[in-house]
Amino acid sequence: MTTMLIANLEKLLGGPRDGAVLRYSLGNEYLKTGHFEQAAIHLRAAIESDPQYSAAWKLLGKALSEGGRQAEALAAYEQGIVIAESRGDIQAAREMTVFARRLRRQLPASEN
Repeated sequence: MTTMLIANLEKLLGGPRDGAVLRYSLGNEYLKTGHFEQAAIHLRAAIESDPQYSAAWKLLGKALSEGGRQAEALAAYEQGIVIAESRGDIQAAREMTVFARRLRRQLPASEN
């Protein structure tokens, strides 16, 4: 099911519906299938399209973290927290704060 959904979403790339929501959706579906790099590519595109999209920042952090790129994930969460707080998206900011705190504990001091 997810693979079919990815194929259908990819057909929309480059068209009039190609934007932050489409890229977020693709990133989310790739994340579900364990394709972390593809997920990160689409989530970064979502953020490029709408830098204020706090949910995309949160999901980008998750994709990077699950893909073994903890330092990058931490940076995404930290930027996402700033964005979410500036928009009043308190729940997203809280969630990313928790995820960032966990990552900081896992990273060597030199990477924090």
